[in-house]
Amino acid sequence: MSGFDDRDALIAAARRALEHSYSPYSSFRVGAALRFADGSVVTGTNIENASYGLALCAETVAVAKAMDGGVRGGLVAVAVTGDGADIITPCGRCRQVLHELADLGATDPVIWCAGTADVAETRLSELLPRAFGPGHLD
Repeated sequence: MSGFDDRDALIAAARRALEHSYSPYSSFRVGAALRFADGSVVTGTNIENASYGLALCAETVAVAKAMDGGVRGGLVAVAVTGDGADIITPCGRCRQVLHELADLGATDPVIWCAGTADVAETRLSELLPRAFGPGHLD
């Protein structure tokens, strides 16, 4: 797969994931897809809660699913998309959660933030510079 095809396939997986969103309070669906070095893809969607602070972001759900499946590193790409035309980026909490998984495999994944018509490409290290991670606890 070329990089462009890989990007489009991962964004499509994120868009499919947002269809499973549980967002009765904000009505704003978000989907995320994580690609790993072995080619596997894990998706997640946002899950809200009546106690708003207990809501889970799509990226956090995807990371939890990956780690529950035994994945500990190898994160090479992330796609995030939401309802609406605007590009969204992972929130601060999700940046940290993604960093934890990426740091376990010493990767700096590309992050594709997809709106309806545009895609912004960045690296996790650009979204979370000078990140705190597992290595700081040694």
